[in-house]
Parts: sequence; C-alpha cells; structure tokens
Amino acid sequence: MFANTKAFTSFAVDDVAKAREFYGETLGVNVSTLDEGVGLLSLHVGGDRDVLVYPKPDLAPANYTVLNFPVDDLEEAVDELGKRGVRFERYDGFDQDEKGIARGGGPDIAWFKDPAGNILSVLQER
Repeated sequence: MFANTKAFTSFAVDDVAKAREFYGETLGVNVSTLDEGVGLLSLHVGGDRDVLVYPKPDLAPANYTVLNFPVDDLEEAVDELGKRGVRFERYDGFDQDEKGIARGGGPDIAWFKDPAGNILSVLQER
C-alpha cells in the first residue's frame, strides 16, 4: 500500500524563528519556509526526503532522538558544533568521553538538543 509513497518525518518546536536560526545558522542545514502563516519549515538534510518542522506552542519535547546527522569525522563535528555553542548531553548507561561521545554498542554518537529541547545526534558509523 505504501511501497511507492514519498513518506517523510516531522517533529515540533515551540518557536519556529529560533528553530530556523538554530538549524540554518548553528547547524548549517538548508532551511526553507513552507508556509509563513502557519510557520512550517522544511529541513533539507540530504537525499530526496526533507524533514518537516512545525510549531506547537505547548510542546513537550520528545525524550528520544528525533534526528540523526551522520558524519565522516565525529570528533571534528563535535569540536565544530562546540565552537558554535552546542552543548552535548550525557545520559546514564552510556560510557561517554570528555566530549560527550559514546563509543561501542553501535555507531559512535554524541547527543545534543535544539532550542525546543528536542534530542538530536551526530554519529559516525564504524
């Protein structure tokens, strides 16, 4: 039934202007406005699928990762994001180094949050 659809993912933010600035300027993602009146954004993160970001004033951020950014060099990405003001999260149950990178048991990964509190990650496959 859905084998040939162009499915996409989405998540909410409580402040679209802050989201546009964070994703566009801090992370360097290409961002476009889909509907100025409603406040819909499209994150062009590669490939042929975009991520829809929509406003939800009473947002309760997800307590799981909503968006992952694969990179070729995790150390470099973490260092650059840190220079841009991104603070990395620490979670119980993960052995994370001084930069916040967890290694082993899957891809090397570091988590951070957007201004709305949504959890994002930067990761490197081994």
